[in-house]
Amino acid sequence: MRAVLKGSLRPKDNDSAYLLDVHRRGVPGRERMCRYQDSDEVDMLIVGCGAGGSVLAQRLARAGWRVVVLERGPFWDPDSDWVSDEEGSSHLYWNDKRIVGGSDPVAMGKNNSGHGVGGSMVHYAGYAPRFHPSDFDVKARDGVGADWPIGYWDLKPHFERVERELPVAGQDWPWGDPHRYPHSPHPIGGAAERAWAGARAHGIEMRVGPVAITNGVFGNRPHCIYRGFCLQGCKVNAKASPLVTHVPDAIEHGVEIRADAMAVRIEVDDAGRCTGVTYLRAGRERFQRAGAVAVCGYSIESPRLLLNSTSSGFPAGVGNNADQVGRYLMVQGAPQIAGRFPELLRMYKAPPPEVSSEHFYETDQARGFARGFSIQTVSPLPIGWAEHVLADGHRGAALREYMRDYNHWSVLGALCELLPQSENRVTLAGETDQFDMPIARFDYSQCDNDRANIAYAKQTMHDIWEAAGAQDVLSIDRYAHLVGGCRMGTNADASVIDQDHRVWGVPNLFVCDGSVMPTQGSANPALTIMALASRLGERLTAKRVTPQPGHRANAPLGARA
Repeated sequence: MRAVLKGSLRPKDNDSAYLLDVHRRGVPGRERMCRYQDSDEVDMLIVGCGAGGSVLAQRLARAGWRVVVLERGPFWDPDSDWVSDEEGSSHLYWNDKRIVGGSDPVAMGKNNSGHGVGGSMVHYAGYAPRFHPSDFDVKARDGVGADWPIGYWDLKPHFERVERELPVAGQDWPWGDPHRYPHSPHPIGGAAERAWAGARAHGIEMRVGPVAITNGVFGNRPHCIYRGFCLQGCKVNAKASPLVTHVPDAIEHGVEIRADAMAVRIEVDDAGRCTGVTYLRAGRERFQRAGAVAVCGYSIESPRLLLNSTSSGFPAGVGNNADQVGRYLMVQGAPQIAGRFPELLRMYKAPPPEVSSEHFYETDQARGFARGFSIQTVSPLPIGWAEHVLADGHRGAALREYMRDYNHWSVLGALCELLPQSENRVTLAGETDQFDMPIARFDYSQCDNDRANIAYAKQTMHDIWEAAGAQDVLSIDRYAHLVGGCRMGTNADASVIDQDHRVWGVPNLFVCDGSVMPTQGSANPALTIMALASRLGERLTAKRVTPQPGHRANAPLGARA
């Protein structure tokens, strides 16, 4: 029946798509949003309104919890705040100063952080693949990385639920756990056709999608119009982000989203329970009381907040008595290879990831390294294209000629799984920011396995363009997608949280975002972050949280032990 009704099924227990206004793009209901006092002890205080925080808030609100979300950035209105311009969209990124180091430092900004309600999914490409079953037991399978304390099958029902809520459009997926998508695949353009032809000639299987972009009307959300500005915020609301997929329903069920509120410290009492969060808003320090707190600030800000939250019980930062907060932070190697063809391709006239492949996702010992990578088409707009040309060494007249030739190019990008390493970490620098909070420092270095993975992926994309008949190729080395820093595990000596997202030693403090992932995979992390938040919401509302030693099972989180 689901196959017959593909694309027409309404998601369960989430009316966001139907609450949106057909005449404007802003989130409805803000003027009548529930308001709490700082002195009110809400059931759950969530820090961050991105992929993790928004889903968790919506799930808990549906179960009757009183929820406040603190969001550092503003409450965006696509009609007035987003523009069809690359440079004019820089306000969507977290642009506060961060210090980077290590032998392979990672640039901070648009490719790995968000700012405002909706988080980085506001300006992601819309690509929404699942993690594979193998991602959850990498150490057991391949002898590298780490094993998760939960498995793929724990998240599968939540993958399926979130895919319906976004919704995700794509061809039937043969890799990992083979599955279908709620919406049929989008049509593809000439740039993707060239990439697909080259992959086919090289013996590589590809599929259309999966993208969290409506293929047809979905509630009050319109069809994608293929305008090419997915990475700058979708002004028509066809691309899924928490701003349109979970925030409207959360507000409708009593969530207060307190924008422009910077969390600076989690307060913990002498009994080892958090009591709320100190935050800054409009230049004034305030404290919101809460029965429980969930940190959902992602892989830089979540460790930074925990490290800055010192107390007598946690002198090095809450949850950091074993020096694990901030460690094992990962990125994906994301090199891109462009191919030039004689006909006009206009690669921007489609979702950035049109066709993709997970042919190389799993470990193949013959390749000489563990784990693997995925490949997808990407569609840089002119400024991004100029960065690509410059990275390949072209300046002056050559740069101008490549820019004039823009519409003849198609670009492939890889996402390479880079391995978790203890010294790749976030720490606090001696310098403070405008909130008088220590600036985050992120040190990152590759290992030999990482370098071999990236090199193989680049050669593979070169081979695809050669098989497709490309007249010229350009390459750029880059990173994408932060995860890790507050990883999930089975004991307090090697992780920050348990399998139910609770910080070790603090029974009513949770972390739920990309920072909890023990491994990276070769898939974009957004869908998995949302699935993790959906699972946590289900477990909290069902009161099925397994107790840590000394904690009562099935007790309301606000209850005192």
